Parts: sequence; structure tokens; C-alpha cells
Amino acid sequence: MNAACFKQLFNPTSVAVIGATDEPGHPGQILMKNLLSGTFLGPVMPVHPELASVAGEECYKTIDTLPLTPELACFCTPLAELPAHIAELSKRGVRAGVALSLGAFRYAGGASQEVKRAVVQACKEHEFCLLGPNCLGFINPSIGLNASLAHRHAKPGKVAFVSQSDSLFATVLDWASSKGIGFSHCITLGDRYQIHFGHLLDFLARDPNTRAILLYLETITHARAFMSAARATARNKPVLVVKSGRSTEGARAAAAHSGSFLGADDVYDAAFRRAGMLRVFDIDTLFDTVETLARTRPLRGERLAILTNGGSPGFMAADALLLGGGQLARLSAETSRHLTDALGCDWSSANPLVLRSDADADKYATALKLLLNAPEVDAVLVMRVPTSKIPGLEIAKAVAAVSRKTKRNVLTSWLGIDDALESREFFAEAGLATYDTPEKAIRGFLSMVQYRRNQELLMETPTSLPETYNPDTFHAREVVRTAIEAQGPLLTGPETMEVLKAYSIPVVDMRVDLPVDDDETVVRAAQDLGFPVALKLDSPDIMRKSHMGAVALDLDTPEAVRHAARTMRERIRAVLPEARLTSFAVQRMMRRAAAHELLVEVVNDPVFGPVIRFGQGGSRTDLAGDRQVALPPLNMHLARELVSRTKVHTLLKGSRDFPGADIDAICLTLCKISQLIIDIPEIFELEINPLFADSRGVFALDAHCSAARADHATGADLLSIRPYPRELEECTTLRDGRQVTLRPIRPEDEPAHYDFLEHVSADDKRFRFFSNIGELPRMEMTKLTQIDYDREMAFIAKGPDRLCAPGESCEIKTLGVVRAMTDPENRDAEFAILIRSDCKRLGLGRILMDKIIRYCRSRGTHRIIGQALFMNNAMAGLAERLGFQVWKDYDDEVYKFELEVNPEQ
Repeated sequence: MNAACFKQLFNPTSVAVIGATDEPGHPGQILMKNLLSGTFLGPVMPVHPELASVAGEECYKTIDTLPLTPELACFCTPLAELPAHIAELSKRGVRAGVALSLGAFRYAGGASQEVKRAVVQACKEHEFCLLGPNCLGFINPSIGLNASLAHRHAKPGKVAFVSQSDSLFATVLDWASSKGIGFSHCITLGDRYQIHFGHLLDFLARDPNTRAILLYLETITHARAFMSAARATARNKPVLVVKSGRSTEGARAAAAHSGSFLGADDVYDAAFRRAGMLRVFDIDTLFDTVETLARTRPLRGERLAILTNGGSPGFMAADALLLGGGQLARLSAETSRHLTDALGCDWSSANPLVLRSDADADKYATALKLLLNAPEVDAVLVMRVPTSKIPGLEIAKAVAAVSRKTKRNVLTSWLGIDDALESREFFAEAGLATYDTPEKAIRGFLSMVQYRRNQELLMETPTSLPETYNPDTFHAREVVRTAIEAQGPLLTGPETMEVLKAYSIPVVDMRVDLPVDDDETVVRAAQDLGFPVALKLDSPDIMRKSHMGAVALDLDTPEAVRHAARTMRERIRAVLPEARLTSFAVQRMMRRAAAHELLVEVVNDPVFGPVIRFGQGGSRTDLAGDRQVALPPLNMHLARELVSRTKVHTLLKGSRDFPGADIDAICLTLCKISQLIIDIPEIFELEINPLFADSRGVFALDAHCSAARADHATGADLLSIRPYPRELEECTTLRDGRQVTLRPIRPEDEPAHYDFLEHVSADDKRFRFFSNIGELPRMEMTKLTQIDYDREMAFIAKGPDRLCAPGESCEIKTLGVVRAMTDPENRDAEFAILIRSDCKRLGLGRILMDKIIRYCRSRGTHRIIGQALFMNNAMAGLAERLGFQVWKDYDDEVYKFELEVNPEQ
């Protein structure tokens, strides 16, 4: 589905209503009423085989009798009739439609699947873009088009609302109308036969009339497409989401209602965070938050100062901030001195900064200026309690005047009703965020804080692991596959430990595969390790050994080992006579007084695929309930963020009496587990519990793993976020003999990319960026180096910047980069290339272009396109030699290039 299809769907110039009628309450009657009662200027053409007119408009018997070809078709007919209608419409050149209903067209059992397959096949065959079916339709207020079954129109605005729920769609329209809130688009998805959340996010990301996007969802499908679209959209526009099903029962009901898989709510939460979206939990907060983000600048930090003329509201705001995880700015001695010099004794000497209750506009303005100039303050909340002496509007104007001269955020909260209403209206017109209570103001600020944190996570595109890390993947894979062949999905404890060792995860010293009925062999193994030891009975039929009495700890004599082995064997055979007892394992007891017991867990979410959970471990894991989740792939920053969200993180940091744990070692272990599940897709469940952690590092004390034959060559295909594609790395040689490595760009290449651009001439930069540029801002450089590999690729050439003598050590630099941006449908990829100016005429441009062409061909991309300034004859010549069609566009004064790499059948 391309951009032209969505333009016809949501911005049509003419509409046909298939199944229009005057029958009260019928979808065809409601839709005609909504289309004709709005301000849409295009023709609305009803189609019905038996009616002469509908709603006063001439009615046409069949689609082929329509006087002109509509851009949008609205279906108000039974679902089974859609394939035939789509075929007829396609003959007229119609490519977009919406299938509406009031719940009357749902089918149950096999019939629904047959109908669905027929509709989907018709859409595919005729390249038809279908919204729904079983939806309320959509509204585009900017052109006055109400192609929905909603009971009211929507006002124009800059916020798009996309809902999976028809009932909430209608509720939000009512709510927004009462608040005077307008929309760029209001869209319901229905049963999502063809158009999903990801498609709409891509469309709205490109829509110039949309400033922010609000989503209501219950479940999603196509997780990778959703994450890719959400990450791309959230880089440029705020995306806020409300999701139902936070409780288990609520999630089950939502999944049943939508007919989709039930995914864990904490995994959805992690996905929203990782995609840079902001989750809120009710409609009021949704619109309050979008207004906050629309009226504020991106936060440069999280330290808030509170300025007020009333102590109690100020303290309430501070409490709400701290309890919500926010940070209260600590005023420096210098700032306090400036405030005292300016205000005398008329302030509280602390933050919240409390002025006298009768503080006038000058006092407010002076205090606000000093706070905004303080380096320890990132934002200021200005509050006012109503008094009879000073008009609130006068102070509001002074606050707005100061706010216009700063780049830091100023939020306002004028308390009261009648006295504050005029001031709040003034703030809204001045573009300042304003709230009627301290709690709402703090909630707005915390939303900004969380949005900032999510944006930081969004910009993380993890590498697999540092280049120096080389796990023994072959050995680990052989252990897993041998185990699957031998005993099925459950690996033994020793086999799991062997896999962990292959990935350089420290494990406790142990002896494995000891005979179940030879106690003396078990004793000798214990003596070799040294007492005390732990004894474990391995069985593919026992998942939690400690719960079944298959673990004995602190055995400090040979007799204790003999007794434990005999007792354990007899107990298990009595309780679980069908259990297969494969072997004993003896571990040396590891006692570290200050060690923390942690949990690392891999589970397979039905929506998002493999996810990693981390938290407090040991025998009280379930009781503690301290688990947080993250989507792989992970890097050290993402792993640290995951650890920081747990309660046990406070203990891991240590205190005056207890040394902290090696958090870097914990995070590195999480990254290694992330890499393990990417490399070995057979593993679908893994638990390390406990993972001991202290100041000396980590080691796994116990672990278990489940695996099965996999349909994928790599676990990367199972992840909802595509990881760094190491398989695309290769080496080549330049004309002067220099060896260079071609590889996908990584986030840590950012510093080297600045150095790279410093060695590019002004003319070459102009050829690449189509303008004269200096040093790129950090945000722009981040976009170049932290990419979503699912829809964009950039290959860099790394090598010495000069030909080195034999034995000479040369610094490795970035010598060139080529990138391709692919549209969401993977039809067109637009390329750009840049070479260091001192590395030209070495064949590097051709090498990089050949690399990106091969990559696009392997992805199934239809064609590669690009353009260059008229003066860039070298690029035009290279493109011609590579087989591109090259022509001059005299209107834009550019060369244009096109290469078909996968011809359409």
C-alpha cells in the first residue's frame, strides 16, 4: 500500500456509497446523512440496485453506471459481497475503500475465515486498499469529510486519533467536542483485514496536518511492522497510546473481543517505551498530555523548580513530583544568594520557592528569571493561589513575558475557578501549558519526563555485542540440538550450564552426568570439588527441582552426600514414578555474604516474540514480584535501563555498610543472553535463578532451558526489533591495496562520523545534503547513526586513512558511507552516498554502491532511486556505469537515477 492509496482513502475528492439506503438505522442511511451534513465539497454518489434516490441524491443501480470514477468507496453491504464489488471498482480504477458496519456483518466459525480469505485475496489481486471491515469508518475534518457511522462530526485540529474500539471512538468524539478539541484525522480500524496500526502510523507520520498521534489499542498484530512504524513516527511526532487489558482478566477479554493473541501487558509497556511512545491510562490524561507536549519544548533535563505564593499547594506539588519518580531541583548557594539579593526575606529559601501570598507581578517575574538562569534548574512550574489584592491576569502576563525569552520550559497552574479562568485562557493563547490543579501540572511534567526517557530509548539501536566478544556459538548450538534429539524440549541443568559457559556467562564449578544409582561416584565427585557441595538430581520431567525435593544444599561430608543421594532418589521415585532420572550433578557451594540473588528469564510472548525479564531471584522470586521486562536486542545502555526499573536495583547500588554489586557485569550478562537467543532460535525459554551478583561479578548458580526445532536460521527473525545484522559484514580491497571492512552502521559510530564529515570538502557536503552545512546538530547525527535496520540501511567503509607500511599500526577511520531509505511497502529505496574527499578515485564509491544494490536485491526491493545536483557529474557517471537510468530534471535542476533490482512480475 503506497502513499497514493492512502491519499485516495483519507483525502478523496469524490465518494461512492455501495449499499446506500433511506432505511432508518441502517449503516447506508447513517453514512449518507453524515457525508451530506458535513462540509465535504466533492460529489457523494449512492449505489443501490432498487432505489432511485437516497437522502435526496440520485441513486445509481450499479457501480459501472456511476457518472464519474470515485476516489473512495464506502461499503455498507454484507461482507460476502465485497470481493465482487472490489473487482467491479478496480475496473473503474478505484483503489481505496472502507467497509463499515454496526456489528451486523460478523461471521462465526469456518464461514468467516472463507469470507475473510476471499476479501483479502480480492484486495491483493486488485491492489485495493481496504480499511476495516466491521469499523465505524473515519473522519477527516480538514476537508469536512465524515465517512463514518459516528453520531457527530469532529472539529478540525492537529491531532490524529486512531482507535481499535468503535465505542471509544464515539466517546472520544463526544469528549473532545465538549472540550473544544479538534482533529486532523479520526480513524477506526475494525477487524484489520489489510490496514494495521503500522500502516496508519506511516501515513500519519507523513501527514503535514498531523502534529501528534493518539492511539487506543487492545491488541496488535505484525509486531515488527508495528514497532518499525512506531519508532520511525515517534522520532518526529509525539505518539501517545492508551491500551486496555492491564489486568489479566481485562487482557483476556480484550484479546477475545479483537480475535487476536493475548500478549502480556508488561511486554506491551516495554514495547511502547522502546518505540519512543508515551503510554497513558485514561482519556483525560491522554488529551492533557498531548496538549502539554504540544505547548512545551523538549526537556533538556528533569530537574523542576516550583514557584508559588502558597506554601501548601507548593508542597503538594513537590510531593506529587517526588512520589511520581520526578526530581526536585536543588538550588545552589549562588542561586539562593541571587534570590535573596533580589527578593530580600520574601521567599522560602528553598525549592519549592514560596513567595508572600500578596506577591505582585514584579516579584514573580524576578524570581522566575533567576530560576530560569540557574544551571541546576531545567524547568519551572509557576503556581498562584488567588488573593484579593493582586489581579491574577496581571501576574500571568508578567510570567508569559519572561517565558518568551527562555528556551526552558515554563508550566503554569493558576488555582481557583472564576479568578483563574481568565488567566488560564491567556496562558493557552500564549502557548504556555496551564493546569487547574497542582497534581495535573505535575502529571503533565512527569509525562514530559517519561517522554524524554522513551525518546532516549528510541534512539538506541543495539549492536549484537562488542566486537571483542566471541561466544562459542557452534558448541552451544550443538549442545541444544543434541539435547532436543535425545530427550525433547527440556534441557538438563548441566546442558543449560554448558550453553551459558559457551557464551562466557560465569557458572558455578560442578560435576555432571553422574550415575543415578552409583552413590560412590557421586561422593568422589564431591570430594574432588571440595566440601560443602550441593547435590541436584537431573530429570527432563522435573522443571523446578527445589520444589520437588531434587536439590540438597550444604552437604559437608561424604556421608551427608550418600544420604542425600539415596533419600532424594527414593523420594522422587515415590512421588513421580514416571519421571526419568537421568543423572546427578554436584556443585561446589558458593557462599558470598554480600551477594544478591537475581533472576534472568527469557520467555516467548505470543505478540512480540522473545522478551527478557530481570529482577529479584532466589526461592522468593514469585513472592517478591520484582520483575521488569525488555525487548531484545539489548546493549549495555538498554540493559542498565532495565535493571534500573527493578526494586532490587536500590540494593545493587550498595550502601555505606554493604558494597554495591558489579552492575556492569549484570548488564553484560543480560546482553549476552540477548545475543544467545538471537544466535540460537531453538531456545524459546531460559531461566537463570539465582544469578549471584556482588562486587566481584556474577555467576549462575542454577538454570534451566527449553528448546525445540526452529523454522528460522536465526533468532533475529523472531524479534520485534531487528538487531544489528552482523551477517552483512564483509572485507574488500581498494585500488591502492588498503584493506577495508564494509558493515552496517552502529550507534557507537557517531563520534567517528563527526570525524568523517570533517574530512569531507564543502562541495562534497553540498552534493550530498543539497545545501551548505556546517557541523550537524547532535539530533541529526543521531538519526544518521542510530537507524532502524528493518526499513533503512547504511553501510560504512572502515579502514586506514592512508596506505600503511608493513608492520605499521594505522588508526582505523570511517572512509565512506552509503545508505538506502526504503518505503514501508519495500517498493522504492532512495540511496545517498558520501566518500571522504581524500579517498576518492580508489573505487570505494563503486564498492559501496554495489553493496547497497546487492542488499536491496536480497530484500526484494523493487527499485532503487536517487538524485544529484547538476554539478555532480561524477555521481551521474557512476550511476550510469552501474546500470541506472539517468536523466536530467530541468525543473528541479537535478539528475535523477532509477535502477530496477527486482522486476515486478
